[in-house]
Amino acid sequence: MAVVGIVPAAGSGERLGADGPKAFAVCAGRPLVDWSLDVLAEVCERVVLAVPPGYEQPPDRVTGGASRSESVRLALAAAPEATVVVVHDAARPLITRDLVERCIAGLAGEYDAAIAAAPVSDTIKEAGAGGRVRRTLERSALWAVQTPQVFRADVLRAALGAGPEALARATDDAMLVEAAGGAVRIVEAPPDNMKVTRPLDLRIAAELLSC
Repeated sequence: MAVVGIVPAAGSGERLGADGPKAFAVCAGRPLVDWSLDVLAEVCERVVLAVPPGYEQPPDRVTGGASRSESVRLALAAAPEATVVVVHDAARPLITRDLVERCIAGLAGEYDAAIAAAPVSDTIKEAGAGGRVRRTLERSALWAVQTPQVFRADVLRAALGAGPEALARATDDAMLVEAAGGAVRIVEAPPDNMKVTRPLDLRIAAELLSC
């Protein structure tokens, strides 16, 4: 089994207010992405990043694409040896080795993917035009999806073969596997597997990483 990590790190970081790409914003004294790379390197035989133009460093830093899933596709193309793929967002620097290993173990049986997620604790309402509430969803079956997301490499490669429009619409790679009929398993993530999106998130993550 060849386990390869894939990190889509080509985002601009506009909401973060960073001077450059979000993955390379400084968090607790280091580039944000480095925190994830340290953990992935403990589990994966190799880690490939999809980065903005100008940040390439072959063979493990390749140019990203126009969408997140296209970046994953381009990074995976650079790792033909992969049989298991661990996709993780650079914006989640509090990833743990335990979570990665539990997601890999989640591929056991008939599953094509195992994805980190947290049970939804807020009341969720569906709204229409003008903000009018249509219905309140039953939250007991709802999960907020995160990364890492682990896939059988052949299944992910096939799913990423969807056209550019489908890749652009996908909010995560598990969505593409689901659309192709793949079986996806939820793996519960710890509460602090947060995503850095805005400046406040960056400050919170830096504080937690400094503890």
